[in-house]
Amino acid sequence: MKKGLALCMTAVLAMGCLLTGCGSSDTGAKSTTGSAAAGTEAAGTETAGTEATGTQTTDGEKKTFTVGFDASFPPYGYQENGEYVGFDLDLAQEVCDRNGWELVKTPIDWDAKNMELNSGAIDCIWNGFTLNGREDDYTWTPAYINNTQVFAVNKNSSITKAADLAGKNVLVQADSSALAALQDEENTDIKALADSFGSLTQVPDYESALMELEAGSADAVAMDEGVALTKQAQNDNIVILDDVISQEQYGIAFKKGNDELRDQVWSTLVEMEKDGTVDKIAAKYPSINTANICISDNE
Repeated sequence: MKKGLALCMTAVLAMGCLLTGCGSSDTGAKSTTGSAAAGTEAAGTETAGTEATGTQTTDGEKKTFTVGFDASFPPYGYQENGEYVGFDLDLAQEVCDRNGWELVKTPIDWDAKNMELNSGAIDCIWNGFTLNGREDDYTWTPAYINNTQVFAVNKNSSITKAADLAGKNVLVQADSSALAALQDEENTDIKALADSFGSLTQVPDYESALMELEAGSADAVAMDEGVALTKQAQNDNIVILDDVISQEQYGIAFKKGNDELRDQVWSTLVEMEKDGTVDKIAAKYPSINTANICISDNE
């Protein structure tokens, strides 16, 4: 845009002010290299040069708001009948509707989330993303969900409590909150429990972890309670142990310094909470406990 204007002004001066005006609508597709979204409905066309605050409108075009998420993380974000759905994506859609934006759903490789955000390929990470311990890494909204990390096991196993996992093969998603909790040197009880496992194996996503659990090649999966409850509702072979690994809070992460977009999204969520829309969306997902929703304008 700035280049186009500069050229136009040069032309104006050269022609002795014969021209009366100029403009540019320079747009282009923002790259999603390295994400699982390439070539899917999640790839969107965005206006160039607006990385810090999201894609701006030109000539009345709608602004796009690009959400990066793990497409195997129900009930927050997942694929169903060829569509990307979930609690967080529904919240994002309502935020976009109220602001006149177009939502672009971009499934990402969770290990590459920081690269996607910092490159400008996505505007935020919104997918049951734990803010605890990462407070200084992103520009965060306040917490909107209280969450718990738990163990899921096969009901046919002899495992009934966390202590029974000694010598067992436990799976966990790479770069997840459950992994961070199990490796936390300051939480001596949980770290001692993790050290007692036969193995703690990192996997790319919960889908593959639960498939291994079902097949008997793993003894337990350390995971988010919401995901575990969703999967338990679909498969009665899954049992969730009473033992809690850790408690945490979910927030929406923006690139450092992107306060303007963060504030607009949060203020819209607060409006949605006040008028009951958040609870209506949560009602679509039985594993979302509305008592755990903590959206407030008192943050």
